[in-house]
Amino acid sequence: MIGQSSKVRFNSLRLFFMSFPCISLSRAKEEDLLCTHTCLPVSWQWSETPEWTNSRSRTMDFLLQFAFTPLPTPAIISLFAVAAATLFYLNTRPNPVRTPVDLNCQTTGVKDGARKAAFMEDNNNLVSSCSKDATTLYEVFQKGLKVSGNGPCLGYRKPGRPYQWLKYKQVSDRAEYLGSGLLHKGLNPNADTFIGIFAQNRPEWIISELACYTYSMVAVPLYDTLGPEALVFIIDQAEISTVLCDNQNKAETLLQTREKGQTPVLKTVVIMDPFNSELVERGTKCGVEIVSLEDVEALGKSKLQKPVPPKPEDLSIVCFTSGTTGNPKGAMLTHENVVSDAAGVVKGFETVLYGAGARVGFFQGDIRLLPDDMKTLQPTIFPVVPRLLNRVYDKVQSGAKSPFKKWLLNFAVDRKYAEVKEGIIRNNSIWDKLIFHKVQESLGGRVRVMVTGAAPISPSVLNFLRASLGCQIFEGVRSD
Repeated sequence: MIGQSSKVRFNSLRLFFMSFPCISLSRAKEEDLLCTHTCLPVSWQWSETPEWTNSRSRTMDFLLQFAFTPLPTPAIISLFAVAAATLFYLNTRPNPVRTPVDLNCQTTGVKDGARKAAFMEDNNNLVSSCSKDATTLYEVFQKGLKVSGNGPCLGYRKPGRPYQWLKYKQVSDRAEYLGSGLLHKGLNPNADTFIGIFAQNRPEWIISELACYTYSMVAVPLYDTLGPEALVFIIDQAEISTVLCDNQNKAETLLQTREKGQTPVLKTVVIMDPFNSELVERGTKCGVEIVSLEDVEALGKSKLQKPVPPKPEDLSIVCFTSGTTGNPKGAMLTHENVVSDAAGVVKGFETVLYGAGARVGFFQGDIRLLPDDMKTLQPTIFPVVPRLLNRVYDKVQSGAKSPFKKWLLNFAVDRKYAEVKEGIIRNNSIWDKLIFHKVQESLGGRVRVMVTGAAPISPSVLNFLRASLGCQIFEGVRSD
């Protein structure tokens, strides 16, 4: 005896089978279904109906017709197109670039606490330069002059204007003129002479630096972000008697400290941009000579001195950092330090790029105009600070406003980053063409190597950019 719920389930089961026109459930076997405690059919018999016979016949006719009827021409062309696209992808997809060492253990220790690249194995002959005739920063630039055939070197532009380029010989000559002018002002051509450079990145910065190297003097970069107290400490600590500034505002900052009785060693301020005559009088009152860069170069050109090249072991630059506590710390780097470091990473970007005859373009000085500079210059190597990369990341993320766009962006990033982890770096995938081409074009569209430093960058931002930009991105962070 089955309950009411069991009969309901049986009727539902019978209605289910009866919904198919090709199947009928024999009433003779209904009793067998009712006698079970599980309310499931124990046995039933099938009987073919006219509907079932017709349906089976129609199905066979359709299958035979589909199998032996020629495909229409558009369908054949579509199949060949799909096959060709598949073969093209399989033949052109990039092969993974396998790293020669474990990225979590890239160096091994050698004697005296030094370290070497892990892939060098038993070879302890550390690289000191890329070329035997380029062992100092001065020689590196002179080699670049030869390699480039006096090609373009330093680029700059004004708003709304194309880039203008100084050639290697022009840069070299101006460095000699400036260096000779500084010597005529009483400086000595040796590694005991420290020259401060207090300016934004611009061609004159490089010319000033090269002037120091041409006559074995030492460059000391100064930054207004360190604050007035740090400037006073660095000038006094390095005994900097001459500072090259880019504009009048920075010169006034230096004069303010001098007027307070600080930085007594400061004697000369050279300004790159035009300035008013009142600044000269103000400097005279506190014992500081104010002179234009153009006048110093003109003086050096009229009293040109023969270059005094440095030796590899001579000091080249002192880089002061804010540090975490106390006064700024100065990293003292010799010419051999810088050149060997550059050689150790194969090509050391802005420094050794000159040795390869490359050209280096500078922005207009306004960070808001940097996107326009990038599109115009179209760089292949781009040194950058994390702050700018964070802006690029935020701009891309804010552009994906709808939930679908955010999902699609994250999916594309995941697909591209999966390739990055396999050693595949490219910018020609389907995701690059559909999603990432705009962000790549915002940086000029030709970036192959990017280096970020000066501060840490979020791993999520770094991974996103490695996927979306399709270029090598290296991170270098100092530790104090």
